[in-house]
Amino acid sequence: MTTDQYAARQRYLGAKAGSRVLMMGDEAAAWGALYAGCDFFGGYPITPASEIAETMARELPRVGGYYMQLEDEIASISAVIGAAWAGGRAMTATSGPGFSLMQEGIGHAVMTETPCVIVDVQRSGPSTGQATKPAQGDLMQARWGTHGDHEIIALAPWSVQESFDLMLDAFALAEAWRTPVVFLTDGAVGHIREPVDFPAFSPDHIAQRRRAQRGETSFGGEPVPPMALIGDHLDVHITGSTHKANGIRDVDTEHVHDVLVRRLCNKISDKREELTRLDVRHMQGARAAVVSFGAIARPAFGAVQAARREGLPVGFIRLVNLWPFPGPALERLLANVDMVFVPEMNLGQLSREIERVVSCPVHCLSKIGGTPHRVREILAPVREALHA
Repeated sequence: MTTDQYAARQRYLGAKAGSRVLMMGDEAAAWGALYAGCDFFGGYPITPASEIAETMARELPRVGGYYMQLEDEIASISAVIGAAWAGGRAMTATSGPGFSLMQEGIGHAVMTETPCVIVDVQRSGPSTGQATKPAQGDLMQARWGTHGDHEIIALAPWSVQESFDLMLDAFALAEAWRTPVVFLTDGAVGHIREPVDFPAFSPDHIAQRRRAQRGETSFGGEPVPPMALIGDHLDVHITGSTHKANGIRDVDTEHVHDVLVRRLCNKISDKREELTRLDVRHMQGARAAVVSFGAIARPAFGAVQAARREGLPVGFIRLVNLWPFPGPALERLLANVDMVFVPEMNLGQLSREIERVVSCPVHCLSKIGGTPHRVREILAPVREALHA
């Protein structure tokens, strides 16, 4: 970002400090990206994510950034990767079918350690599914969608305000760990309207990228190496093939591949506790816990509040970061409960992960079809189990 571009952003966003605006979750995510320093958006419109592209198309030029609509999602993720290597803070947004098309590009971003943000506003699937209906079926795709051994960081907001706030974290994490970050929202959070409080714009909102200096390698030597950008007049080779610390391709040497891929995985998995973000309430003395994420955490919390008004010892845990999975923290928090309830808009993707870290029964309260859970649909099985 040039000095003039930063000054334009500061003037435009600075004028919004202290304002409260009613907007959709998709729009809030776009505004959060602007505050985080996003200066390139490459995408292809798809419901229920289109409002992100629409907002960025309107607002990015006003802060000196660039919006590019590509011919498809494959081109979109490719443009984002290129923009990041040219020095941009780059982002795209899509939904299920587009997210599927991006997976090879996401793998390339992992292998080349390209910082970028990919927003997936989940909708019902498989295939075209229910085109504008909310779902949470991309949880495992966010983790395992691309092939090979890798780690990923994925965050999930539950409100419009958090769609704004958490986007700042998404860009900061992408830059800090030189990795693509998946912003895993859903059609419910993306399309509800709630007020958003705009903060004062600050340089602290924009995570600084560690730039490589002459003589430093961009693909090894330390867990998160500095990044040499196109135009820095440094010798750097960028390839999705197995490569040495200097970027030069080597697909034959076992040791080179082993060192590279283990480092790519370990730089994130070794920081699992540091990356853990949980919203924990009422867990002290709880016999049962309701664990959820995203839009369904809203009726889940309503159910917990209703249960506690009835005197039932129920706690609430919301996963803000989904990947790397916060297993150790959940294991500690759930060590003393008798049962766990997991409401989710899929057929048990989160439940299966929780079963791996607890010894008590895990009850999957799955619901699909495009209609989020109601409070009573979560409260009833919790009440019945605790009264049994």
